[in-house]
Amino acid sequence: MIQIRPIESRDNSALAHIVQHSLKTYQLDIPGTAYFDPELSNLSQYYQSSPKRQYFVASTDNGEILGGNGIAEYDAKNRIAELQKLYLTETARGKHLSYKLLDAAINFAKHAGYKEVYLETHHNLKTAIHLYQEYGFSELGHPLNNGEHSAMDRFFVMAI
Repeated sequence: MIQIRPIESRDNSALAHIVQHSLKTYQLDIPGTAYFDPELSNLSQYYQSSPKRQYFVASTDNGEILGGNGIAEYDAKNRIAELQKLYLTETARGKHLSYKLLDAAINFAKHAGYKEVYLETHHNLKTAIHLYQEYGFSELGHPLNNGEHSAMDRFFVMAI
């Protein structure tokens, strides 16, 4: 059985590996992507440092980490959160785990007082783009507030 739970420090190295391996698979192990985010090696500390942030981990009963996603501040003045680092292992893909992770993240964002959720992605990540559109995100033609990851070229937002 798969569980969705908040990140713990023991998850850091597995999640960093999943994010970097996924990006490398799509030739996105380049500057301007999450591959080089400074907090990547210690996601638990980053997400636990603010009550407006949370990272959700999908894991098996035996503790195998399958992936995760996070919510963090993006535009506090306008109550906009950013969906961050939604990645799964290759074996976990195609099992609707992304929807469960999105449910957890969006629910957290609502309870944290956000009104919208923004995300940045890349045209190479066709499955992710399909997921976001199916989930109810609308595409923007540009990054919000100049964006955070310069290599990303697709931008989405959803009112919650």
